[in-house]
Parts: sequence; C-alpha cells; structure tokens
Amino acid sequence: MKTKTLILGITALTIPTLAFAEEGEEKKGKHSAEHRERILERFDADGDGQLSEEEREAAREARDERHEAFIAKYDTDGDGALSEDEREAAKAAMKARREAFIAEYDTDGDEELSDEEKKAAKDDFMDTYDTDGDGDLSEDELQVAKDAEVHIPGSRRPRKGNQGDSE
Repeated sequence: MKTKTLILGITALTIPTLAFAEEGEEKKGKHSAEHRERILERFDADGDGQLSEEEREAAREARDERHEAFIAKYDTDGDGALSEDEREAAKAAMKARREAFIAEYDTDGDEELSDEEKKAAKDDFMDTYDTDGDGDLSEDELQVAKDAEVHIPGSRRPRKGNQGDSE
C-alpha cells in the first residue's frame, strides 16, 4: 500500500504542467474549480451537478487506468512498480517533452509561455483535433488526441507523445 501511495504521489508531483500551469494561491483555487468542472462534465451522467457514488467510482476507475498506463509505459522491468531508475527515466522523458513543447511555442525566446503563446498552442491543438469545428472536444475527438499521445492544452495530465518525445 505504501508503494502504491508513493507511486501515486510521485506521479502527481511529476506531471508536467508548465505550459498551462497557473500561479498563485488565487489561481490554484480557480484551477481546482476548473478541474472539478472537467470531472463533472465527464462523469456526471445524470447532470445534477454532483457525482453519485457510481459516478465517483467511474472517475476513480478512469484515474486508475491512467495511472496503470503511466506505470506500464515506464515500467521497463515489468514488475508493476517504478524503480528509482524508471522514475528518473519517466521524469527525464516528461521534462524533454515539456521543453520541446515550450520551445515550439515560445516565440519570444524567454523559455516561458505567455498568455498569447499558450493561446497559440491551444489554437493549434483545437485546429487539429476539433474536427467538427464546434470549439469543444467531444469524447471521440478527445480520444483521438489521447490516442495520438499528445499533450492536451489545459490538462494537468501529460499525453505521451509527439511533442518532442523521442520514445
């Protein structure tokens, strides 16, 4: 149990959020509200604005699936857990992907993404994956992006990927 908790904690701490992370306590609260809204949009099947126990379970299962996929990607010895070397490899891969993502959209060369640069990244993403042009990603469109293994702008979760990932 300690290993699973440690792995979950490390995973949560190492997820790259640089490109779309928000700073400051006020924005952290906003991010939490945005995260809750995304969870509700995805899992609130009855539309009552709250998650029932069944809906919470569906959200937990989805989280667990993402976690298992993360472990599977970096668990090179197949023991079901990440060793220190595997964790370091995962961190290095995510750092490289994050750096490549920033380099792609950092037009002023300051190694940070301004609001304008973040908007350009999101616009490019939507141009590619919002195939019906309605300004929102349907579950099918979102799945295509996930399958393509790209970072989804505004998401705290990285997508494995073609954003400079050499894996």
